[in-house]
Amino acid sequence: MTTLERLAATIAARKGADPDTSWTAKLFAKGPEKCAEKFGEEAVEAIIEAVKGDRARLTAEAADVLYHLLVMLAARDVALADVLAELDRREGTSGLAEKAARGGAGSAE
Repeated sequence: MTTLERLAATIAARKGADPDTSWTAKLFAKGPEKCAEKFGEEAVEAIIEAVKGDRARLTAEAADVLYHLLVMLAARDVALADVLAELDRREGTSGLAEKAARGGAGSAE
């Protein structure tokens, strides 16, 4: 099991936990919209560090982004395995071709 898979499992286990004892449970208690908002905040912080060029801060912010992405996915009952399966499906496909097939929506290039 990878680090992300272990983290996703821990997050899933905290879904029903007491919000007074778990930050993850506290996020879930605030609802999926708040989980999405928090993910967005962390993504912006990572962007800022990427622009500044501070590798250590970017590394820390990237970890926060991954954690909050997993929380957001779990809040909407989207499994990490489903996201990984989608990435597997796209593997070997040109990002440009994949984007065109989806009608111009964003892609992971």
